[in-house]
Amino acid sequence: MAIFGYARVSTRGQGLASQLADLKAAGCGNIYKEKASGAQTDRPELAKVIRRLDAGDVLVVTRLDRLARSTRDLLNIVDAVAKAGASFKSLKDTWADTTTPHGKLMLTVLGGLAEFERELIRARTDDGRTRAKARGVKFGRPPKLTAHQRQELARRLAEGAVQADLARSYGVSQATISRLAAPSPFGQARQACEEVSHSADYAVTSAERVARVRALARRSVQSSQCRRGLICWS
Repeated sequence: MAIFGYARVSTRGQGLASQLADLKAAGCGNIYKEKASGAQTDRPELAKVIRRLDAGDVLVVTRLDRLARSTRDLLNIVDAVAKAGASFKSLKDTWADTTTPHGKLMLTVLGGLAEFERELIRARTDDGRTRAKARGVKFGRPPKLTAHQRQELARRLAEGAVQADLARSYGVSQATISRLAAPSPFGQARQACEEVSHSADYAVTSAERVARVRALARRSVQSSQCRRGLICWS
């Protein structure tokens, strides 16, 4: 069984001396030191010590706030330690000690409370979303153009207006105008499928019909891409 220590300070100005002294007094033979914010979840030294843990090992910290800043983060780290078959212990927070049945019970209760809190937040969020929908609130990004503006744009595009000029006039990107100008290739492919399925040539086999549909769909997509300036052929 090996006892690993983990010491952390948030800034370069803080010292690790007191933590190192406490961890050495607790019998930690290997101590991993880190200068990083506790809000960071990707702490290299913490990840390194967790990878080193084997069955029966113990990870020791001086206080819980040296390991995690939130209950969820703490439970995730303790879970990773438990999956390695190791235990966790905080010197100043004596209840957080999974080497004892009492400590395991306390962390289990803490995990249950955290799960209960998440469920309450989810329920309140769902309830608020339902009430907002009932009031007519629409979720998602608002459209850049109104239905009237889209109709105006379609008319002006049909009259030969330049897309860049329209984009400047309506305060949108040229890509937005291009999407309005180009018909959907999926709609063209669907139309091609309907044309083949309703064809008067009933003598074609199923394989020939599928080949026709694919060829028409491919040409529709290429034609749409050419109009958008993505590809073109002679």
